[in-house]
Amino acid sequence: MELRTLRYFVAVAEELHFGRAAARLHMSQPPLSRAIKQLETEVGAALFDRSSAGVTLTPVGAVLLEEARALLEQSDRVRARVAAAAGTATITVGILGDSTNPSATRLAVTYHQRHPRVEVRIRQTDLTDPTCGLHAGLVDVALTCRPFDETGLTVHELRADPVGALLRADDPLARSDSLKLADLADRRWFRFPDGTDPIWQSYWNGGEPREGPVVRTVQECQQAVLWNGTVGMTLLDHKPAGGLTVVPLIDMPPIRTAAAWNQDDTNPLIRSFVQIATAAYHN
Repeated sequence: MELRTLRYFVAVAEELHFGRAAARLHMSQPPLSRAIKQLETEVGAALFDRSSAGVTLTPVGAVLLEEARALLEQSDRVRARVAAAAGTATITVGILGDSTNPSATRLAVTYHQRHPRVEVRIRQTDLTDPTCGLHAGLVDVALTCRPFDETGLTVHELRADPVGALLRADDPLARSDSLKLADLADRRWFRFPDGTDPIWQSYWNGGEPREGPVVRTVQECQQAVLWNGTVGMTLLDHKPAGGLTVVPLIDMPPIRTAAAWNQDDTNPLIRSFVQIATAAYHN
């Protein structure tokens, strides 16, 4: 029973779909199906029930899933500790915008507890590159927000949060209980520089072309609103600077926090980062 085959099994068990699991593993479906069949032969029992309604885990498969996850996590820890002992264990984490939220703090504390000998290098980036330097090879893993161009990347969503309109506190709309994008149609919005990922830009502009000042950082966004009465979006629970307020935008899709890394990167420190991040952002 090889670790690689167990990784294949876990992917199918989590996706409950052979096609999606194959895409996640960056392989074609036939060899994945063969590997699962071989694993079932080794185990001596069916791991999945396959029917026209879909794929489900058998009771045996449920037991193996629990054990396989534990084995794979232990394997990753072994590789990380050996690398640390050799003095080669480092991971560079790109963080988009604000890194002070409680979930990011929990992630940092837990990751250090799990990997005390690993050197974590932080690259905090502005809002113009939602991949935090992944495409340029500047980071190993990014803690970022969707949506953006995910070509060549693996993206694991951590949490979705509601969105609010960032306004001056004395703006007439600031007294509203909630707003819709149509309420802001005639306003100036902050924008990102030319060349910014168009998917990312479109989201932050509510899906419409906008006019307004160009910004790069969270602080510049807030100052654009404060000084110019510009409007923009932010997390609903974001605590803005003095003179600003956040009003719920009820027809905007949520901001989706995610971890992203390059598809061909098999660094076990990344897998551990994603596992810990998943727990940190669900607390």
